Amino acid sequence: MTKGSQFRTVAFAALMALLGMSGEAGAAQCGNSAAGFEAWKTQFAAEAKARGIGPAGIAALEGTSYSAATVGADRGQHGFHVSLNEFLAKRGGSAIASRGRGLKQSNAALFASIEQRYGVPPGPLIAIWGFETGFGAVSGNQNALSSVATLAYDCRRSEYFSDQLNAFLTLIDHGRLSASTRGSMHGEIGQTQFLPKTMLDYGTGGSLETAAGALSSTANFLKAHGWSAGAGYQPGEPNFAAIQAWNAATVYEQAIAIVGKQIDGH
Repeated sequence: MTKGSQFRTVAFAALMALLGMSGEAGAAQCGNSAAGFEAWKTQFAAEAKARGIGPAGIAALEGTSYSAATVGADRGQHGFHVSLNEFLAKRGGSAIASRGRGLKQSNAALFASIEQRYGVPPGPLIAIWGFETGFGAVSGNQNALSSVATLAYDCRRSEYFSDQLNAFLTLIDHGRLSASTRGSMHGEIGQTQFLPKTMLDYGTGGSLETAAGALSSTANFLKAHGWSAGAGYQPGEPNFAAIQAWNAATVYEQAIAIVGKQIDGH
């Protein structure tokens, strides 16, 4: 083979490889309107099936619908641009602390069991429970799978929510979630608002729609992110980093620590 023919052969092989790569990257193309959602679902389902998602998960994905409300909510996020005191007042920090102390007493056995297993005291768990859903009163009424699928398709955060969607489909295959599971606008589920991947990684097996299941899973999350039994959890103390892993908003992190301390009584 001449050097020229060798070059042409290598060049042809490289071109074919590039074409193959572009075809792979072209699969499950994101979009910014409902127009391409059905085609995207077909592409994503094929990829999910190749990754090992079973018939139950694939069927659930195929039944999803584009959620314009979810996209609107996602576009409308502005973060927390208020002071800590304003946040506590707006989100009812004092009321959460007051009711939380009562819930700590009425659920003493549950919290004792959780603390023994995970090392997390009641205060921060109850604070998260209160801030996230008002102690389970408002956990969302959207079709969670359609919300997550819509955000996986939407170009804004497609990669992040594709991971969440794969986790959701895996949970459906495992029988831990269903296609009809209800949640918040971004697909958060249960009384402490777990995203699917967080549930897959840290859920303890109980239903997140129950206090026991949600609080145990939340404690497991905090422990997995470095919570040390008996150490403090205020800003600057060892366990505050685990609270920071729960939510990236500084005022939210501080509020959990402050209200948690008020509930724990120290």
